[in-house]
Amino acid sequence: MFGARCLLRALRLLRALRSCSSAPCPRHKPSAKLSVRDALGAQNASGERVKVQGWIRSVRSQKEVLFLHVNDGSSLESLQVVADSSFDSRELAFGSSVEVQGHLVKSLSKRQNVELKAEKIEVVGNCDAKAFPFKYKERHPLEYLRQYPHLRCRTNVLGSILRVRSEATAAIHSFFKDSGFVHIHTPVITSNDCEGAGELFQVTASSKIKVPEENFFNVPVFLTVSGQLHLEVMSGAFTQVFTFGPTFRAENSQSRRHLAEFYMVEAEISFLESLQDLMQVMEGLFKTTTMTVLSNCPEDVELCHKFIAPGQKIRTYAKKQLSNWGADLHTEHEKYLVKHCGDIPVFVINYPLALKPFYMRDNEDSPQHTVAAVDLLVPGVGELFGGSLREERYHFLEQRLARSGLTGAYQWYLDLRQFGSVPHGGFGMGFERYLQCILGIDNIKDVIPFPRFTHSCLL
Repeated sequence: MFGARCLLRALRLLRALRSCSSAPCPRHKPSAKLSVRDALGAQNASGERVKVQGWIRSVRSQKEVLFLHVNDGSSLESLQVVADSSFDSRELAFGSSVEVQGHLVKSLSKRQNVELKAEKIEVVGNCDAKAFPFKYKERHPLEYLRQYPHLRCRTNVLGSILRVRSEATAAIHSFFKDSGFVHIHTPVITSNDCEGAGELFQVTASSKIKVPEENFFNVPVFLTVSGQLHLEVMSGAFTQVFTFGPTFRAENSQSRRHLAEFYMVEAEISFLESLQDLMQVMEGLFKTTTMTVLSNCPEDVELCHKFIAPGQKIRTYAKKQLSNWGADLHTEHEKYLVKHCGDIPVFVINYPLALKPFYMRDNEDSPQHTVAAVDLLVPGVGELFGGSLREERYHFLEQRLARSGLTGAYQWYLDLRQFGSVPHGGFGMGFERYLQCILGIDNIKDVIPFPRFTHSCLL
């Protein structure tokens, strides 16, 4: 009986709560939370109550009015907040984080379409503007910003670069998905040296971990320099695959072109018998991604071209092919070829066999003796893409591995040629170099959020 009464009371209370929650609010509708980008893009701003959160980019106080510019990273442009001068305080400083509630209205100023008339301004986090390493209205050089990897993302220029990076990442994934490719997560830890250059980071267990064997994996393992060989495994089951992830090289260099950790876009295509077909995919990826970035991030691209690389232009291009014979191409040679062809991207094909890794397909074109390899060279950077047809013929590959003393380590790779092997090819694109190319950024360390290079691993 007691339990039944309790149940009846609980049911009545639940009905009461439901009727209360469905009743209209007595005063105001709750403020809709908007990003700065969405607020700026509002077509019919007619006094809707909104809430915006972000960081103060500028403060201007007059006798009766206070002006703030608030940015949340969603766009280059900041949202102007207009408030009564009574809101003014020392806490409303450059760099402080705030939450602003008010009415979104059409702006009387020609500089912006909308503005936020503040009813409430809450300082979420204070910022000591004097101690903050970046100053309002100062255009700090990228070299200076590099000293503060934990703070530089708050500047306009790094904000633009990182938004372009995000948009380009999404565009690359969309290109491959729309083209029917399967995304493969290739391993970061590997026992293979794909490039054969020996510039590897070896992975070992911490000395605090007691491992009964001499080595945690029983074999030496390294951070990957490429996902290509693992993609080739997958290309035996899927005709088109790609990966997009971090790769590592222990190059003892602090040059503008090198990082110890960087991102690679790699693809592998089965039943591919022509370099021309491979080059079409490379060209399509480059053009489609760039057009998407230019369409979705025009202000961010313009900022980089205006203040970092004046005169930088992105143009569509005509394909030109050069067949080179002799020594390997260095950066200065690559840039010369690009300039010679009119400062447009250039494909270079058919490299000497002796200069290239064992997996590239032998063209059997004595006396030159080349492999079916291709590089795409671009202005300001040099090599952006590198690709080739892969050696699918068992005996050719067996001989190449034997000459290099790699047969034991790559027996599994030979096995792929015994069980349903097909002609195939693929390529890799350095993602940071791509960003350098389209934005005109001279130093590769400025297009990645947290650069790692020799003698430097901040954060």
